[in-house]
Amino acid sequence: MAEPSFQSLPGFRDFIPRECAVRNYLFETWRAVARRCGYSEYETPVLEDTGLYLKKSGGELSAQLFRFEDQGGRDVTLRPEVTASLARIVARHQRDFPKPMKWFEIGQCFRYEKPQKGRGREFYQFNVDILGEAGPAADAELIALAIETMLAFGFVAGDFVVRVSDRKAWMDFAARHGLAEEAIPEFLNIIDKLEREKPDVLKTKLAAFALTPEIVREFIATPTNASAAYQAILADLTARGFADCVELDLSIVRGLAYYTGVVFEVFDAKKSMRAVAGGGRYDTLVATLSNGAVDLPATGFAMGDYVIRNLIEETTHAAMQLEEWLQRNAAACDVFVVVADEGQRPVALRLVTDLRRAGIAADLPLAPAKVPKQFQSAERSRARFALIVGAEYPVLKLKILSSRAEETGHAATAVAWLTERLTQPDGPLLA
Repeated sequence: MAEPSFQSLPGFRDFIPRECAVRNYLFETWRAVARRCGYSEYETPVLEDTGLYLKKSGGELSAQLFRFEDQGGRDVTLRPEVTASLARIVARHQRDFPKPMKWFEIGQCFRYEKPQKGRGREFYQFNVDILGEAGPAADAELIALAIETMLAFGFVAGDFVVRVSDRKAWMDFAARHGLAEEAIPEFLNIIDKLEREKPDVLKTKLAAFALTPEIVREFIATPTNASAAYQAILADLTARGFADCVELDLSIVRGLAYYTGVVFEVFDAKKSMRAVAGGGRYDTLVATLSNGAVDLPATGFAMGDYVIRNLIEETTHAAMQLEEWLQRNAAACDVFVVVADEGQRPVALRLVTDLRRAGIAADLPLAPAKVPKQFQSAERSRARFALIVGAEYPVLKLKILSSRAEETGHAATAVAWLTERLTQPDGPLLA
């Protein structure tokens, strides 16, 4: 059989039902954690003026844009990240909200980069930000939420680590070594790739700044180079019971130019894949994008769906939690109505309608089919129960698909019966 003519583009994904269910698990977990930590949800357009990203993002991002001219002649880009859009919104509306503003967003982003494990050209991100608070307590609150998110996915201490760094410390380092301000972004891009760069290439790149790998690594290895803000954050997280989840790592600088202070990334403990999440303080971005009209300190982070899913699937207890969630939530319906006698189809249709209106997920075969085939359909739908409508109507049979146990009931009380039954375990109903 010939392959279909059209396939999804490289780096883009189709979400068939199970993939959609896994995505829903990620979204529901993200949303639940953010809400219980006091954050409000927002959204931004997926298409923005390209200038929004060129003005302050810097680094590799400007070369990874899905950028084009629209039919109105505007230079536009599919959003590669959400922070710039958030800063644009906040600059316009911040007067309407008390400070600090604790906001979160779950949405799709696009970057034209090489597809590989943990990275595609379209992806979903969980974005969390605190705006209007300059103190380290906001950074600690944000890191705590990142840790809470990992725990909510079923990870435990020891599965992951939050590696915290201090971009301001690097700015001080650059000043002490005579680096011009305009050269600092390029220098930080080198530091950002420090662990991935070949030794001879790293040596050559640093030589352009009159530096050596030894000088840089000595700076990274000296904890006292971190600012007082890091110590305050560590004390805060220790009080929360999260000290074991955090470590200082000055090699982390993040790739975007708008970061101004403490930055962090979440890694699996074995560091077998790229960062699960990352972010930091960006105190000047709102002022830059508003041309100085609004000056609002901010800190935030993002977690993408690719890497967190990979880590969940490769960590036994987190994977088990996902599968348990899918068993409870990924079914196409809870009750599959088996029409054992086609003469009873009209009452079966009314029964399905009544169940649905009562909030019970119910389905039935759309065309006549043999009873065994209908049971196969019930199994494929992952329904908990098969409700059999046959010649005995108004007497109904209820089969528990996991155990094959059966019960009987009456059509007049079917809605109340099924409503109650769905709240109970799947074993035989005890008298």
